[in-house]
Amino acid sequence: MSSSSSKALIKTLIKNPTRIRSKHQAKQLHAQFLRTQSLSHTSASVVISIYTNLKLLHDALLLFHTLESPPVLAWKSVIRCFTDQSLFSRALSSFVDMRASGRCPDHNVFPSVLKSCTMMTDLKLGESVHGYIVRLGLDCDLYTCNALMNMYAKLQGMGSKISAGKVFDEMPQRIIDSETMSNALPSGIDSVRKVFELMPTKDVVSWNTIIAGYAQSGMYEDALRMVREMASEDIKPDAFTLSSGKEIHGYVIRKGIDADVYIGSSLVDMYAKSARIEDSERVFSHLLRRDSISYNSLVAGYVQNGRYNEALKLFRQMVTAKVRPGPVAFSGVLPACAHLSTLHLGKQLHGYVLRGGYSDNIFIDSALVDMYSKCGSIKAARKIFDRMNVHDEVSWTAIIMGHALHGHGHEAVSLFKEMKQRGVKPNHVAFVAVLTACSHVGLVDEAWGYFNSMTEVYGLTHELEHYAAVADLLGRAGKLEEAYDFISNMRVDPTGSVWSTLLSSCSVHKNLELAEKVAEKIFAVDSENMGAYVLMCNMYAANGRWKEMAKLRLRMKKLGMRKKPACSWIEFKDKTHGFVSGDRSHSSMERINEFLKAVMEQMEKEGYVADTSGVLHDVDEEHKRELLFGHSERLAVAFGIINTEPGTTIRVTKNIRICRDCHIIVRDNSRFHHFNRGSCSCGDYW
Repeated sequence: MSSSSSKALIKTLIKNPTRIRSKHQAKQLHAQFLRTQSLSHTSASVVISIYTNLKLLHDALLLFHTLESPPVLAWKSVIRCFTDQSLFSRALSSFVDMRASGRCPDHNVFPSVLKSCTMMTDLKLGESVHGYIVRLGLDCDLYTCNALMNMYAKLQGMGSKISAGKVFDEMPQRIIDSETMSNALPSGIDSVRKVFELMPTKDVVSWNTIIAGYAQSGMYEDALRMVREMASEDIKPDAFTLSSGKEIHGYVIRKGIDADVYIGSSLVDMYAKSARIEDSERVFSHLLRRDSISYNSLVAGYVQNGRYNEALKLFRQMVTAKVRPGPVAFSGVLPACAHLSTLHLGKQLHGYVLRGGYSDNIFIDSALVDMYSKCGSIKAARKIFDRMNVHDEVSWTAIIMGHALHGHGHEAVSLFKEMKQRGVKPNHVAFVAVLTACSHVGLVDEAWGYFNSMTEVYGLTHELEHYAAVADLLGRAGKLEEAYDFISNMRVDPTGSVWSTLLSSCSVHKNLELAEKVAEKIFAVDSENMGAYVLMCNMYAANGRWKEMAKLRLRMKKLGMRKKPACSWIEFKDKTHGFVSGDRSHSSMERINEFLKAVMEQMEKEGYVADTSGVLHDVDEEHKRELLFGHSERLAVAFGIINTEPGTTIRVTKNIRICRDCHIIVRDNSRFHHFNRGSCSCGDYW
């Protein structure tokens, strides 16, 4: 290994040491440094960090003790490893040795040190460390502050008076409310509160600690107040929040105040954001009076948990109860219309927005852009976007993704460039949108540029959605082997959904050999991936390999899997009509069949030949054509044509992908398909 390549490797590993995942790999790297005599203090620290990440404390210490003056990274790794392995006394001894060596600890060291103080119940040392943190100016670090709060919260029941007030007195550069300080109690929870109030940024751990601290001190009203403040900051609760919340809820019930609208709304919101929607409903039902907050919380909870019909129903109840919907309510319920593709309901909500005077609210406007895009009306979405006075990253992302889903890839890319020119920094979702747009119009080089700029320019981490978009891009371009290698070398382990993207490409390009390899990858991580089974069955059927298809179907049967029924929906006169493949129960079915029969006869005269490659039955061609005749999207479009005036736009939504023979104006579960003069916006690739 040359000096330059060694430096490049070190730089890469410092950024992401988790790339080394086994003891064998770590030992190999260590040996490589020794062979090339490139084991500097920096590279040794990297190896020590890797050893400690793998919990190889003995190997880490052997290397650590060979260093005359270990760098901060080496000290940090060893102290953290001692703490993680519950060797708290040794962690604290190492911290003392680090200070004695003249090395100044940074913000990465103190969380482990404070945790060790907590577990050793050494409050006096913990307070001394707190003072040292303040003197170093590191008391603004999020993780250090969280560790401080945890220490004071855990040690508040020791029976000794906590004297951390002296530490806060050493903060002349910080602004502390005089009334707050004068009312401060000499207790651990007071120190927790002071640290919390002085934090410039807070995460869910910070909120959990202050909430749990109040609850453990019996200060349930304060704990509940913090739950509500946490909700107002849009911090999503986790299992720890829920645990404290249940304790608070128990207190509320014991006191008989669970019907109070203020208290109940806080609990409704907490349970809804914790995906405990049944508990949220239960609290909501016991409220004697319901305000906009309680309604908004439950509506948002329904949407977050995929219960869109319930969200719309509750919104109607809210309006009937004469509780005036505000911006939060509209921002919560509009996504339900988007997911259900109910354009007429979306338009009704838009009317509410206009009558309520919220037409200039950026959050509502962004939700409207998203709703119209996903309901098939990209023109209406663009009209709202263009009249907005201010655009944020959410509104930009909504319109970019909207154009991408409608096959307007070049327009989406142009909007992405304009967003950057306007000084709006793209987020993770914006990059998913622009990569999707590039994929749909085959802009391979541009997509690679955007993908690489995420880390190199914007400091964003690639997530599964970004990898899936690039894999889809390569697949569409016919670069199947390159896509396979790309997925195989992802920074994170690929999921079944990422591999499924490539499987779809194999199906389009009729590469059964690679498809079988990809399918095995999918089944290894997601043995019940219905989409993969269906695609493989399709490919086997198209190649006449009925035995292999039968084996797959038997495998599905043993797993208790059943193919999702294909359903399509169309709106007509403010009512949604649903059709299921093969179903003949709709009241207009006789007219639909007559129309389809006439159309099919005319198409065959014009040279139409049915594409039966997607029919998974070993039957003759005539029977296959009859099966295609009853597909749900075909029935829905026929219903739309016979019930509307010529020239009317027909919008159909389908729950699964469209088969090749039914490739018509439909939104499937992948994208929109717009036909204009015989050509589809998807370029016949979906």
